[in-house]
Amino acid sequence: MEANTRSTGRLPAAFLTPGSSSFMDFLTDHSPAMLPGNRPLPVVQGAIQAPHGTTIVAASFPGGVVLAGDRRATMGNMIAQRDIEKVFPADEYSAVGIAGTAGLAVEMVKLFQLELEHFEKVEGTTLSLEGKANRLSTMIRGNLGMAMQGLAVVPLFAGYDVDRGRGRIFSYDVTGGRSEELGYAATGSGSIFAKGSMKKLFRSDLTEQETTTLVVQALYDAADDDSATGGPDVARRIYPIVTVITDEGFRRLSDAESSELARSIIERRLEQPDGPRAPLL
Repeated sequence: MEANTRSTGRLPAAFLTPGSSSFMDFLTDHSPAMLPGNRPLPVVQGAIQAPHGTTIVAASFPGGVVLAGDRRATMGNMIAQRDIEKVFPADEYSAVGIAGTAGLAVEMVKLFQLELEHFEKVEGTTLSLEGKANRLSTMIRGNLGMAMQGLAVVPLFAGYDVDRGRGRIFSYDVTGGRSEELGYAATGSGSIFAKGSMKKLFRSDLTEQETTTLVVQALYDAADDDSATGGPDVARRIYPIVTVITDEGFRRLSDAESSELARSIIERRLEQPDGPRAPLL
């Protein structure tokens, strides 16, 4: 796919050729080198050092789903960035949280956003939530070569299913394997601690506000035990990104809302450092 350098105002032939409604298929046919997974890596010795993002959590409630992430990126034992953004809207009714190699993950999200937008423009309708989850699975599988060299991307996908009228959560492995999670899920280096926290506190009848509190509690517990996960940074005013997806669409909590939520949890932790207790029976 070559650009028209003679300034005739005409699009290259590739743009005028009928084909698939998938932007990924379009690139594969006309400019495969632009796909992240097709870029050759130089030969290196040992593990590749690149900023990695962790941790992402999600939980559903009767009216939708909440997707949240901490703000820390690490490179080995160093903090590479304190305020990275790891949760992005995929379209009006879905969102992606990234864990893994930060640069590749952000690029994959942007390509995924374009994939969904391209499909909607060509077909005149949106993909189903399950269809979106499948498209993301294909993109992750295309990055398998990079993953085998240590540059893995393992996102968490969540959205409101307008056909079923409820929130849904999908997790992935590095090969693109997709699993639908019931109730809650987490990915990234702190996921084992975050899931343990949510396992004891999650209920299917939580309100939206209770669910946002749940995910921030889980991120706090992850940061308490995993050095790669960043907790609320009151001094720098850096707080977790929390997003809510309902039948009204995608919404990100404002900085004021996130800070108020994080500060209320920190105040309670002064009395109970290990967080709220679940009943024994």
